[in-house]
Amino acid sequence: MTIHPTRSSSPSLLIVSRGIAGVRDELVAKWVAWLGTRQAGGAGLDAPTTERLLRLIVDLLVVMAGPMRREGEDTWFAAAELYGRLAALRGLSAGEVVEELQRLRELLARELADFFVALPARQQLPTLLRINRVVDTAVATAVVGYTDALVASMFSREGVPVPTADSVQEAVAQIAGIEAEVRLLADRSPR
Repeated sequence: MTIHPTRSSSPSLLIVSRGIAGVRDELVAKWVAWLGTRQAGGAGLDAPTTERLLRLIVDLLVVMAGPMRREGEDTWFAAAELYGRLAALRGLSAGEVVEELQRLRELLARELADFFVALPARQQLPTLLRINRVVDTAVATAVVGYTDALVASMFSREGVPVPTADSVQEAVAQIAGIEAEVRLLADRSPR
């Protein structure tokens, strides 16, 4: 993690960052429920691990909307790439990875609508576009992670992408490392 001098954030981004933090549990619960209906009967991560990963993504979104966004970029990219790799191990298609992260965008728009509307008119659109750009980078990076995992799996298994227990455990273990980085960012973030 690179340490940059703290950069002041637009007051509107700080409001939205706090808003995301305030509705984090609700966002994660709705996202988990939506994923659960899509994965009924299919291969997937266990429910606690899935929720942990989604909570990590939302926690990082809080960082990416606030004054620590430059410091959080590498961690954001690592989390999004991990999301894509785990999606490949879950047997999803690239389109499904995009769809799952687009669901986060929809949930953010719904849950934070009051925050966006309460902003001064000239700050509403730029703030919404900033949050959308952050989600866009997650979508693109997750697809890269997905593709990398799929290609690596195909080469290691003679062209047949079959996730192994080791590959899943290795990817899940990376969640803890990213969570530690998020805690460091949160500790350094001005309140």
